[in-house]
Amino acid sequence: MNKLKITCLSVLLLLGIASGCKKDKEEVDTIYPTISIEASNAFPKQCSILKRGEKFVFRADLSDNIALGSVSVDIHHNFDHHSHSTEVLGCNMDAKKTPVNPLLYIKDFPISSGQKSYQIAQEIEVPANVDPGDYHFLIRLTDQSGWQTIKGLSIKIQ
Repeated sequence: MNKLKITCLSVLLLLGIASGCKKDKEEVDTIYPTISIEASNAFPKQCSILKRGEKFVFRADLSDNIALGSVSVDIHHNFDHHSHSTEVLGCNMDAKKTPVNPLLYIKDFPISSGQKSYQIAQEIEVPANVDPGDYHFLIRLTDQSGWQTIKGLSIKIQ
């Protein structure tokens, strides 16, 4: 009977040690999410023109290797010709000027949890009374691990 108890305890001990050594390998995310404006219906693109007093639909394809987190848009004036552009080609720019009533639009858009890809289509209104001119349209995409990709487009508001 003692040998049976010792054998059972030894087996339990070995199983406990073996299960303690097994670790679930979690996939470590080291890849940035991607923002694509390559689709024919994507908007805006580099050098796009927006009209004051009109609405437009922001469209882009968003993806990540594990799971998307959040996306936000930042539209602000570029009257001083600073740069956030991530695009190779530049746009024709107006002369530098002092803003009087520039558009400042910053908004987060929800992405349902666990999605690896998402086609965003959000309507945005350009107020009629904002200053026309050069603006930046920044798209910030963060995945669930915290990696962030920024796409900076130069646009014009007329």
